[in-house]
Amino acid sequence: MSFMYNPFPYDDPKPVNRPKLKEETQKAVIAGGTPNVAKEFVSICRQRLSSGSLVVCFDGYTTASWSLFINLLFRECKASNIELEVVDFNSETFKSGEQIDAMIDPLLEWDTKKDPTLLFGRIYKGGYKGLLDESKSKAFCEKIEKLRERKNCIVAVCGYGSLIPEFRSLYDIKCFFDVTPKESILRIRRGEYKNLGKDSADLINRTIRRCYYCDFEISVQNRKELLHNDVIDYYFASNDPHNIQMVPREALNDIFSQLVNYPFRCKPVYLEGVWGGTYMMKLRNLPKTMRNCAWVFDFIPMEVSVVVEVGNEKIDFNYCTFVHKMGVRLMGETCVKKYDGYFPIRFNYDDSYHSTGNMSIQCHSGAKYNKEAYDEFGRQDESYYVVATGHDAKTFIGFRDDADIDQFCRDIEAADTEHKPVDYMKYVSYEESKPGLQVMIPAGTVHSSGRNQVVLEIGSLTIGSYTYKMYDYLRLDFDGKQRPIHTYLGEKTIVRDRRTSWVRGNIVQKPRLLTEGDGWQEYVLGQCDLLYFTLRRLEFEKSCEQDTNGIFHVLSLVDGEKVRIRSVEHPERYYDADFLDIVVVPASMGKYVIENLGREPIRIHKTMLKDGFQNDKD
Repeated sequence: MSFMYNPFPYDDPKPVNRPKLKEETQKAVIAGGTPNVAKEFVSICRQRLSSGSLVVCFDGYTTASWSLFINLLFRECKASNIELEVVDFNSETFKSGEQIDAMIDPLLEWDTKKDPTLLFGRIYKGGYKGLLDESKSKAFCEKIEKLRERKNCIVAVCGYGSLIPEFRSLYDIKCFFDVTPKESILRIRRGEYKNLGKDSADLINRTIRRCYYCDFEISVQNRKELLHNDVIDYYFASNDPHNIQMVPREALNDIFSQLVNYPFRCKPVYLEGVWGGTYMMKLRNLPKTMRNCAWVFDFIPMEVSVVVEVGNEKIDFNYCTFVHKMGVRLMGETCVKKYDGYFPIRFNYDDSYHSTGNMSIQCHSGAKYNKEAYDEFGRQDESYYVVATGHDAKTFIGFRDDADIDQFCRDIEAADTEHKPVDYMKYVSYEESKPGLQVMIPAGTVHSSGRNQVVLEIGSLTIGSYTYKMYDYLRLDFDGKQRPIHTYLGEKTIVRDRRTSWVRGNIVQKPRLLTEGDGWQEYVLGQCDLLYFTLRRLEFEKSCEQDTNGIFHVLSLVDGEKVRIRSVEHPERYYDADFLDIVVVPASMGKYVIENLGREPIRIHKTMLKDGFQNDKD
């Protein structure tokens, strides 16, 4: 399930990447407001008009909108004495709404006993092709061929999936309107999007669920194929409909090819929550209109974007767009093959510092269950690294050795149905939190981040979030309603033998020195057979040299003021990171050095794929 149901509408201005780009790349980007982009686009089309029509296609990521741009094209075409014919691809080719509902609804969970908030379902695998009506599609192709006979005419085909291979040969110019994940969710919440096949917008949560299991899924796969095969002639960054930016194919390829040569940082997404704290609000100078900050999605690959400075423009790219284009150089070929082109690790901060309470007691499902229940790719493992703590902070992990787990299950069910509080301390084990504590959380392990701390959460590939809240302290949400819990799914997926003695012997480990150099040490904080990534810490005062050896690294400055992460071979390729910034070092970088730009000793949390990750069966 998508993590990001309700992102705060704030754009962090700080994370901007500035790779060195060719002058022609900088000049190729067309911006200056959507009216100017439309004017330049019509100028391009006019140069390619021959005796017949020019057929232009506008595909896009879920929630992309072409309406304003098309209106401006009409205006510019009239000024140039060119006819414009607009064709709605989806209405011309898709099955009826009832037929699409009949395909998708059976994939979604409708039993509120199992799924109280109707969040879950199974991934739809049919792509846009599966939504097509055969006879309508044939008529559409015939219509476009007939429109080609018109004189001095631009035919604009607009619609989701319009660039799939079945129709690609119809078009002279192929365009793609991209949208970042945060903006997509905000558009859904503003009522600006209705699911494929729907006549109107549904309830917000149901729209997002259907997007996750259908609309988002097929759009991601479509964009991935378009990028792999270099199909897109013009890429449009369209987060702001009034200020879209048009990037020709050659310029897009150069931007991404240069960015992957540098350490880089993504643009975070910030979310409020009932247990949210205040630490990250102060550190990141977040808007005072936020009630709190529970989650900082600093680097959750499916949810963030990456901002690149191109000349005078700052272009906000969907991070997955970059991953799908530059996957091998970013992650390494073996990683790309193993994880089907997805970036396989996610990173966020959970902030309960000076908050009203703990995160819910919860667990996550493993690979076998995710595949059988959701047709989902991968399991959901997690880990917590404690960054900052206040008084009495605790990290809950596993069951106590003396816990009666059957009674725990009865108690949480009574909490759900009879609103009886649970003495959870009788059942759930905990570690006293202090900065530097590393806890691994393999799928099925009951856990919670307690009140009064900030943790760096690092998790496995699972595209969405299968979080089963087992107990939530009878807490109310922001709307005054009791928060639902998932006793059925939680009881079904918890691993009962993960108790205190096992936890402390396996997934809460003491740091061990792995290697050291001139003035630096590298420690293993957490590594076990149940996780395919390894958790490390680098400690130094002046500098520390590292080598990716063909595997990406992800770094977070967890102690200290500021560091520079730079290539050894190309020192001009660097990123300066402040406290708690998360920086990706691409696999292709090779040797790099981390330099202390402040006065305090440095501690860097480092995550990478474990040796033998390619043999991991789950």
